[in-house]
Amino acid sequence: MKWTSLPSLMLFLFLNICDAAEATVAVRNGSGEEVLLQGFHWNSSRTPEKWYAALDRMASTIGNDGFTLIWMPPPWVDESRWQSATASGGGEGYFWQDFNKSSRYGTAEQLKQTASALNNAGVKVVYDVVPNHMSEKGVVTMFPRGRNEWRHDCARCDEGDPFMDGTADLNTGNAEVFETFKKEFTNLRDQFGAQGLRFDFVRGYAPETVDRWMKDFGDRQFCVGEMWKGPNEYPQGDWRRSASWQDALKDWSDRSHCTVFDFALKERMQNGTLAQWRDGLNGNPDPSWRQVAVTFVDNHDTGYSPGDFAGQHHWPLAEERRNQAYAYILSSPGTPTVYWPDMYDWNRGPLIRQLIKLRKNAGVRADSPIRFHTRYSGLVATISGSRKSVVIALGSDLERLPTELEKPALEWDAGAIRIWSVAAHAAPVSLRLNCDNAHPQRDESVYAVGSTLELGAWDPRHALALSASDGRWSASIEIPARQAIEWKCIVRSSDPSGVVYWQANPNTSVTTGTVSETTGRF
Repeated sequence: MKWTSLPSLMLFLFLNICDAAEATVAVRNGSGEEVLLQGFHWNSSRTPEKWYAALDRMASTIGNDGFTLIWMPPPWVDESRWQSATASGGGEGYFWQDFNKSSRYGTAEQLKQTASALNNAGVKVVYDVVPNHMSEKGVVTMFPRGRNEWRHDCARCDEGDPFMDGTADLNTGNAEVFETFKKEFTNLRDQFGAQGLRFDFVRGYAPETVDRWMKDFGDRQFCVGEMWKGPNEYPQGDWRRSASWQDALKDWSDRSHCTVFDFALKERMQNGTLAQWRDGLNGNPDPSWRQVAVTFVDNHDTGYSPGDFAGQHHWPLAEERRNQAYAYILSSPGTPTVYWPDMYDWNRGPLIRQLIKLRKNAGVRADSPIRFHTRYSGLVATISGSRKSVVIALGSDLERLPTELEKPALEWDAGAIRIWSVAAHAAPVSLRLNCDNAHPQRDESVYAVGSTLELGAWDPRHALALSASDGRWSASIEIPARQAIEWKCIVRSSDPSGVVYWQANPNTSVTTGTVSETTGRF
């Protein structure tokens, strides 16, 4: 073995530790327990009070309400204006002219003061940045034509999809364009309090480009991409055209190492049943998928806004589902996002505050385990936080309750939303249940029913169906370990009468995790 000097050895160890830390960056999702507020809406640049001043005034309230991140509007000057018969806009920052921070939201000094107030209130500032497109007014001063800095300069040399007709679409693959934004992101961090970035329209540039920007901005800082692109929008021959929303979103996240807005969940909220909300990215069985999901109900593009023409509302969630949607995202894995008008303009703040408090008390994280109880109507799930477990029932026929669920921590909308906070559950184990000596007749089936949600909470309608093999009826379930449960075999008629025949007393008892199977007998 060759010996080396102590300083050299320390340097060697330090560099290897840094390399190991670098290699472990899977996704930049902050602490994993973040709650994000979208700190603006479509018409915020047109409010009587300058928006930065309003945010400055509200900073302590935002922090006290439990938010740890705030998604700020684009910080660059935007002088665009437009109006149609049904909508209006301009000045929001998405057709920015240059990096001047004095915009319709307020002055550069007001922005600095506001960012400082928010950060001091424990709310990390995340700027909305728009590196794909801008107003053509800024072409001469920032990115002159004819230097391959624009999509149209070099025969579609750009990395991603064109924005609208592509005439104001920057070529982010160009080294000069890349470096210009790299320096500006560092400026936002060093001079304007940025502790994270929200990347607009990421379908227009490569996820690897985002990763390179973030390595310079701060490899442990928060980032999220807006990847709003359904499978049918991919060209023929692209694998994502026949994949799921989840697959495409996870692919973008894997390549950028940033979180991504959970449009898989948004699509199910728009078009699916309550039960199908489990098909969002945040409900995926794999924790590495859940931790990249930034869940939301609506934003400045999809939802309504206070003010002129009620904003853009391209894909708004129906009003009757909004409370349940917030109950779901604020109780479940992922990084939940609350839309400003829902929190501070419309009458949804009291519910959201309670939901955030329940989430934080339980220690629900972006990658927390979630188990869906699919034999109930609506959506019923258990989420295992680091301190407590949370059980949610949305629009459900869950009526008979296990002992631990006798008193909900929150009940809203006449029972359409019920949430319980209970002692932390152990990790689930597999348990096989057998029923012997069962002889069902035609139109009858054999089930196991018992004291837990997994076994229907003694309600035969939600019992666990068993399958026959060699005269024994069996099924396996995943259930938290170290639970003392009781259960029985039943035979239930499938006709409207619903007649039930029960295993004779006593109940079959078992402590989960101590055995791998348990047997009841008629």
